[in-house]
Amino acid sequence: MALQWVILTYVVAFEAAMALLLTVPAPNVLKSSIVSLVSLILQPAMTLIPFAAFQLLDIYWKNEHRMMCTSEICTAAERDRYEKALYKSQKNVILCASACLLYWCVYRIVKYYKDIQKLEEVVKKYKEQ
Repeated sequence: MALQWVILTYVVAFEAAMALLLTVPAPNVLKSSIVSLVSLILQPAMTLIPFAAFQLLDIYWKNEHRMMCTSEICTAAERDRYEKALYKSQKNVILCASACLLYWCVYRIVKYYKDIQKLEEVVKKYKEQ
């Protein structure tokens, strides 16, 4: 079970690196090659969204069917295990949400750069006429 969270963590780190790489100022030639490379990666990376959604559903189901440990009957060890599981599930929800948000941010950044390149080509064409 932990492997899926490790994979999701690496994907989030990779998306953050891509977003950082796209927003760092660079020459136009380098920036256009980075944007084209990232745009090629974006379509296969779209599988991240259903994966994160499935993980969120799994967290929700486990949360709904988790045994509550709030009464006086619970021992200290059971209460600690319950709280640890709660914190872990909250961390995983943040991880899933950040994966989706970072994917959307990278997608929008690439789309903006492509739109800017198209507009620059149009301006160049009008200047030549």
